[in-house]
Amino acid sequence: MEAQVGGVKLGVANSSPPTTNRLSAIVLAALAAAATYTCMYAFRKPFTAATFDGLLYAGVSYKVWLVVAQVLGYMASKFYGIRFISELKSKGRFQSVVFLIGFAWLSLLGFALVPPPWNIAFMFLNGLPLGLIWGIVFSYLEGRRTTEVLGIALASTFIFASGFVKSIGSWLMVDCGKTAFWMPFTAGALFIVPLVGAAWLLDRTPTPDALDLAARSERRPMTKQERRAFLQKFLPGIIVLVAAYLLLTVLRDLRDNFAAELWIELGYGDRPDIFTQTELPATLVILGGLSLLVFVKNNHRALFFNHITIFIGLVLVFVSTLLFSQKLLAAPHWAMLNGVGLYLAYVPFNCLIFERLIAAYRQPGNIGFIMYVADAIGYLGSVAVLLVKEFLEVPIVWSRFLVGANLWASVVGMVLMGASVVYFMKKRLTQQSGNQNSRQENLSNPILST
Repeated sequence: MEAQVGGVKLGVANSSPPTTNRLSAIVLAALAAAATYTCMYAFRKPFTAATFDGLLYAGVSYKVWLVVAQVLGYMASKFYGIRFISELKSKGRFQSVVFLIGFAWLSLLGFALVPPPWNIAFMFLNGLPLGLIWGIVFSYLEGRRTTEVLGIALASTFIFASGFVKSIGSWLMVDCGKTAFWMPFTAGALFIVPLVGAAWLLDRTPTPDALDLAARSERRPMTKQERRAFLQKFLPGIIVLVAAYLLLTVLRDLRDNFAAELWIELGYGDRPDIFTQTELPATLVILGGLSLLVFVKNNHRALFFNHITIFIGLVLVFVSTLLFSQKLLAAPHWAMLNGVGLYLAYVPFNCLIFERLIAAYRQPGNIGFIMYVADAIGYLGSVAVLLVKEFLEVPIVWSRFLVGANLWASVVGMVLMGASVVYFMKKRLTQQSGNQNSRQENLSNPILST
């Protein structure tokens, strides 16, 4: 089966198109992946543009119930994805994306039709399938010489798409008169056709070629034994990296889910464009800056540079937040700089650092496994923060709370990334020493040396 888009022939996922068409096909893959994931956000994030003022159930804000319910569903899918995504085969991925998105969209219809508080359950159902989309989409992109560029194109949607669909949600309420309950379903309706089209194009991405396999490593479904072996080999480093990622996930979710409350506190509640305006610079910086890592051919060196990039991002989060807290930086400028720093630290976890870890040590398997381990823990932490805040009845001024969270998390994150650098440097030295000893043994053994 073949399709032709823009003069480029694309086969099914398991085919290998002509070399002359490969670059164009990869560009289309980047665009298709980014478009697919951007459209996914239209089924997940628009409801956060509403504040649902005055609604409380069991003494807890209705919006917090909604956020927690959706994140619980999203988190559950991340835990399920540890096995599902790590064992994912190429056949049927397009159908899986369409089914999962369709389920999430119908859940938003239930949210609109069923009165509160009973419709909270539909927000859990909405999050349940959406947590698997990233793993399916990224499975088309990993294990390539161009994975950094492809991954950055996908990861940029984390930044831009969230603000964009919240602007859409705010526009639907402010200018189109949609209620906060019908707005999420309506926003999804605007994106269902583009999503199916983008996913269809993505499914025609060529598989990695021989040069990709030589530069990185083969990516394939993992067995239970291979998953266990992977964890045992890198356990201390994984624990430190996952802990850092947990902090970044909590910061990102707080920033994402309660941006509407933050901007109202800061006097920008009547500006639907503020969401996109403050996130777009981060998108451009991430696209331009992190894509340069594709030129680092040595996988161990690239793994180190990823650590440095994350550290620099955390420094920017700390400095920008400190300046804002001292009234030396205006709120929109803080949001932009903070976003650049946060995503400079967050994005490498989603498409770069684990890609190079697997490639550097030629570890059999795929990124999906370790990424879903990290995501599951990260979203567990995000839910825990929300629950502690609500059920301990801690009063929160969001601007102050986010300032404190950014300062503390960035400092702890810098310490964790320093520890991770030390671990993987020692791991590399041990590997080099082992390889050298093995070569010496082979040379000294007359049978092995012949």
